[in-house]
Parts: sequence; structure tokens; C-alpha cells
Amino acid sequence: MHLPLNAMRAFEASARHLSFTRAAIELNVSQAAVSQQVKNLEERLGAALFRRVPRGLALTDEGLALLPTVADAFDRLSRGLQRFHKGRATEVLTVGCVSSLLVRWLMPRLPEFERAHPWIDLRVFGNNNRVDLAGEGLDFALRFGQGAWHGVHAVPLFGAPLSALCTPALAVRLQEPQHLLRETLLRSYRVDEWPAWFAQCGLQAPLLRGPVLDSSLALAEAALQGTGVALLPLALFERELQQGSLVQPFEASILTGRYWLTRLQSRQEGAAMRAFAEWLQQQCGEAAPHRAAGV
Repeated sequence: MHLPLNAMRAFEASARHLSFTRAAIELNVSQAAVSQQVKNLEERLGAALFRRVPRGLALTDEGLALLPTVADAFDRLSRGLQRFHKGRATEVLTVGCVSSLLVRWLMPRLPEFERAHPWIDLRVFGNNNRVDLAGEGLDFALRFGQGAWHGVHAVPLFGAPLSALCTPALAVRLQEPQHLLRETLLRSYRVDEWPAWFAQCGLQAPLLRGPVLDSSLALAEAALQGTGVALLPLALFERELQQGSLVQPFEASILTGRYWLTRLQSRQEGAAMRAFAEWLQQQCGEAAPHRAAGV
């Protein structure tokens, strides 16, 4: 059965408002036009959809049965049309990102990406570097490591050397790296970081005690509060270094991994994925072509 769209819209609006007059105002037509459209629909269906009551309209049983189907159809049509931006269908892009990189590096850059790619509906979720691309339905994940994740295509973004950072007040007690042996060393769940840093300085790391903090953000906050010295990626905390709230008392640094843009090898890149990957490479200053680094 072919039913006129205008008649279906008149019925749906009248059913929501239970008034031909209010439906006419919404649809920017006359009350008589709405009433006639509904009457035409009733004739095509062979059933009354409304009955008049003292204060307006009431749906008949047939009208009540028809309304959910019509309302759902218009809702889906509306959502489908909203996916178009200036003649182009929008694409949803879902990205996971280790929280420290998201907050300190990616978020300040996202407005530029959204301005340049208004047809992409970008959705970003923070994580603690443990991610299931398939299980979480992610197109991409920005993560930290060596780039060797099973079944994953990984593109290197930039390295993240770790250096000892602390408050200026604490730094005045630190003339030599060995002076750190008497300070509180804030530790992450990566137990090899401080030993590697001390080895870089030709020293043996002390036995580390105290709570384990699971992100650079938490470590930086503890350092800012003067709790101790943290190993932090300089690239993510340039603001604090420029402002002087954190200082780097020693030049020594270690490179334990890089940030990577990853996707499942089985995931084919669509237009939105390609646009994001290219933009991200530009942001990282990587002129080299994408290189696979997964197995």
C-alpha cells in the first residue's frame, strides 16, 4: 500500500499533540490542511484514526496501533538525514586512547580536527593502555609500548622519553643523581623504569616502596603536591615545565616505548579512518609513510 508522506506526517504530529491546530502550527500549514490530510489517510486505510472529544482529539484503537510504527519510521528517517553534512554522509569514528596522552596531548588538538572534518562523528574513550580493539568496537587505539601486539597494525607516532621531574622546592636538595636515593620515588606499575633510569646514571636503584600509581597523570599530580619525584614523559608535561611548577633536575632520560596508532589488521580503513590517521601523522610531525609493526 502506497501512503502519502504528508498524510503520515500530519497523522504523527496530530497524534503527538492530540490537536489538529497544534499540528498545523508545527508543520507550518493550515489546520484545514492537516485535517484533510488525516481524512485522506483514514479513507485509504478504511479506518478512523481519531475521534473528537470535548478538549481536542483522542486516538482510536486503530490510531494507537499505527502510531508507534509511523513515529519510529520518522525518527529513523530524521536520524538518517542528520548523518549528512553539506551533501556528504557523516561517519562515526571510535578511538580509544591511553588517558595521559588523551588529556595532555590529544584533547587540545581535537577542535582543529573537528573543524577540518565536520563530516566525522568522532568518539574518544580513555583507557589505561589495556584495550580490546574488537571487544570494545574501536576503529583505532592510541597506545604506548613497543608496537608488537598480536593481530594489530601499528603506526609509530612519537617517542616518550622519561625524565625525573619534581617541584622546585624539592629540586634544591638534588645536586647529583645519587641524592635521589634519599627521596621518595613515585612509582608506576612498570617496575623497570626507575632501575633503568638509575642505570643510565651509573647507579643502582634503591628498593622502591609506597603506592603504585597507574598513570602519568596521577604521578604528575603527586609530584606537583611535593610527595616525591616522578618519572614522566617530557612531551606530555611541557606546560608544567614552562610554568616552573615542575622542574627537571637532571638531563638523564630513558626511552621505554613509543606512542602508536593501532587498528586490527583485519579492519579495513574507511574514509574517516584514513583522514584521522593522516591528520594524526601531521600532528606528530611524521613525514614518513605508515609502517606496519605488528604480527
